Amino acid sequence: MDWVEITVHTTTEGSDIVSQALIDAGTTGVSIEDKNDFNENQRAPGQWDLIDEQVLINMPEDVLVHGYFGDDERIRDTVSQLEAHFRQVRAMELPFDVGTLKCDIKTVHDQDWSENWKKYYKPFRAGKHLVVKPSWEHYDAQPGDRVIEIDPGMAFGTGTHETTGMCVELVEKYVKPGDRVIDVGTGTGILAIAAKLSGAGDTFATDIDHVAVRVADENTRRNGQQVTVRHGDLLSAVDEGAQFDVAIANIIADVVISLAGQIGTVLRPEGTFICSGIIREREQDVLDVLERDGYEVCEVRRRGEWVAICSKRVG
Repeated sequence: MDWVEITVHTTTEGSDIVSQALIDAGTTGVSIEDKNDFNENQRAPGQWDLIDEQVLINMPEDVLVHGYFGDDERIRDTVSQLEAHFRQVRAMELPFDVGTLKCDIKTVHDQDWSENWKKYYKPFRAGKHLVVKPSWEHYDAQPGDRVIEIDPGMAFGTGTHETTGMCVELVEKYVKPGDRVIDVGTGTGILAIAAKLSGAGDTFATDIDHVAVRVADENTRRNGQQVTVRHGDLLSAVDEGAQFDVAIANIIADVVISLAGQIGTVLRPEGTFICSGIIREREQDVLDVLERDGYEVCEVRRRGEWVAICSKRVG
C-alpha cells in the first residue's frame, strides 16, 4: 500500500496545533522534526550524551510535522480541509508564531523497513570465544566458539555497537564460573546471555522498556539460558537483600554516574562493575565518581568515541 505524507511547516510553539489538526484529519501517525529538541538547555539529564553535529546542520530551520494518510480518493478533500483550517489558524491573534503552515505532499511507497535492515546484520566475533549470530543467519561454529543468537526486535544491543562489543569482551574476561550477575538496562539481553555463556550462575536482567524486557526474555530462552528478566527502572526490580558478584550497565554516562552509588547496595565487596555507553568526553566524570564511591578501576577500553570501564568494589 502507498501512503501520502503531508508535511506542515511550523514552529516549536505551533507543533501541537498542527499535530492535533493532522490527528483530527485521520492521520495514522504523526512525527515531528524540531531542531530545538536537541538544544542542550532543554535536554533532560540521562537522555543522551552525544549528538552528531552533522545531524543538526542538516535539520531544517522550520519545525516539520509529518502526518500519514492512506492514498485514496479522499486525500484531495483531506488536503483542502487542512489548508483551509491552517488559513484560519494563521488569521487568529495567537500569542505565539505558528510559522507559515505550508503543506508539502508526497507519496511514500510502502516498504517493510523493519525487515530490510536485517541483510546488513551478519554473524561476528565479539570476544575470544563469543560469537554473536542473528537468529535468521547460519553460522558454522568453530571449536571453542560460544554462540549468542540474537533477534533484537526494537531493543538496543545487537553487539555491533562499540559499547556493547567492549562490554561483551569485558564480560568474557571478568565473569567467573558461578558468579551471580545483574545486567541493568539489558536491552536485547545480549550481555546477560554473554555472562551465562561465560559461566555465570544466577543471572538477573532489568530494563525500563517493556519491549526490551520481552525481547530479552525471548533471546535468553532462544539461547537456552535461564535469566530472570524484569521490568523496572535501574535497581527498582531487584529483590531486597539480593547480592551480586558482577554488575553490568551499558547505558550512558549520566545514568552510570547516578547508578555507581546505588550499585554498591547490591554488589558484594570485591565485586566487579562493568559499565559502558560512555562517550570519551565523559570518561573522567565517570572515573571520578567510581573513585569517590569506592571502586578501583581494573581496566579502561576505548573504541571510537566510546569508553568501557571495569572496576572492583573495594571493601
